[in-house]
Amino acid sequence: MKLSFAPPSARTRLRPIPGGAGPEPTPDTEIASDDYFALKSDLHHRLLERLNLAALGQRAPDQVRAEVAELLATMLKEDARPLNEEELRRLLDDLMDDLTGFGPLEPLLQDPEISDILVNTAREVYVERRGRIERTPVRFADEQHLLRVIERIVDKVGRRIDESQPMVDARLPDGSRINAVIPPIAVDGAQLSIRRFARIPFDLGRLVASGALDAPAARLLEGMVAARLNILISGGTGTGKTTLLNAMSMAIGRDERVVTIEDAAELQLQQPHVVRLETRPPNVEGRGEITQRDLLRNALRMRPDRIVVGEVRAGEAFDMLQAMNTGHHGSITTVHANTPRDALSRLEQMIGMAGLDLAPRAMRSQIASAIEVVIQLQRFSDGSRRVVSIQEIAGQEGEVVTMQELLRFEAQGVDDFGRVRGGFVWTGLRPVCTEKFRASGVPLPEGLHA
Repeated sequence: MKLSFAPPSARTRLRPIPGGAGPEPTPDTEIASDDYFALKSDLHHRLLERLNLAALGQRAPDQVRAEVAELLATMLKEDARPLNEEELRRLLDDLMDDLTGFGPLEPLLQDPEISDILVNTAREVYVERRGRIERTPVRFADEQHLLRVIERIVDKVGRRIDESQPMVDARLPDGSRINAVIPPIAVDGAQLSIRRFARIPFDLGRLVASGALDAPAARLLEGMVAARLNILISGGTGTGKTTLLNAMSMAIGRDERVVTIEDAAELQLQQPHVVRLETRPPNVEGRGEITQRDLLRNALRMRPDRIVVGEVRAGEAFDMLQAMNTGHHGSITTVHANTPRDALSRLEQMIGMAGLDLAPRAMRSQIASAIEVVIQLQRFSDGSRRVVSIQEIAGQEGEVVTMQELLRFEAQGVDDFGRVRGGFVWTGLRPVCTEKFRASGVPLPEGLHA
């Protein structure tokens, strides 16, 4: 029997379903056929029986590939399954991905346009391209195949996942963030999410080119970092908070010592003097956990010029505010919130999670004296992500933290292609940060009224 499979480029070729319901595999995706998966699964299991898996990791990739190719040719000959050269190479590539890589996910991980990979059980794999979620023809042979890939991913980052610990949150060597959930918690089967980051970090110029903000706004943000203002970046999930933080961080001086603190290291700071700290979950016995709050307290003893916290979620918010209030000017962090005012409310709630019995007025006083700028991000219906508001903390009146907006994005509907139209508008208010700009020798961007 001679099997015919589609070419390698068909792995991720998609066609949208009419009406916007999402993409569906085209005839070019024959590679996802049941015949192919049955053949590959059979050969994979037989290769596992014949190969010394422990020795694979100690050999050069070319040697492993040569050995697998030889065994593959032998097995196909035994089964009387003639394949042409292209089909044989395609099958060898997939088997190598299964044995030493991340299986069917390998071509997706190599695609620079994909920002998220979402595996919903072995039969469904979605990706996000340019802000839109699409279904792909990629799938796994079965649930065990998916579990083996998850275990290999988790193993590479020194974590474990099993029935006693069915969730894991970690990062790949290239900086991509992974989250995996397996049964019994995942009812329908194992789930895997991979949040990828650009190999070349975004700078503010690239964000301007993508429409996330305009050039004057980019100069304002760059100036705020250079003038060492304490900045809070706010937005919902997937709005680009970490991307903006990375871009803004390029304005940090190369002679400054920066300490970054994250749950899973995602930041790609380009300065030479960066100390990266990452939290650690508890071990099997429930011991050894190191939280962001632990790392933040330790960071204060490391003589940082600036502290960058990937995201504040709990009691570490209080320690971050304390650091900002005690000489670590120019510190930056992010928070999940839908508006700048909500961001301050969330900080207040997190201070309460620190176990401190502070009056609301005292909490707001801490926030008003520490945070100087709140930047709000939003993801729009067309998948685009934009800075929608830049607001300053102007002080405190009674129990209310006062804010003033310097710039905002005004949406003006959508065009014929479904893209959101709009523009960035200066409010004309005199910034509180004007004196800090001047004291730091940072020029005021056009549009600001001094």
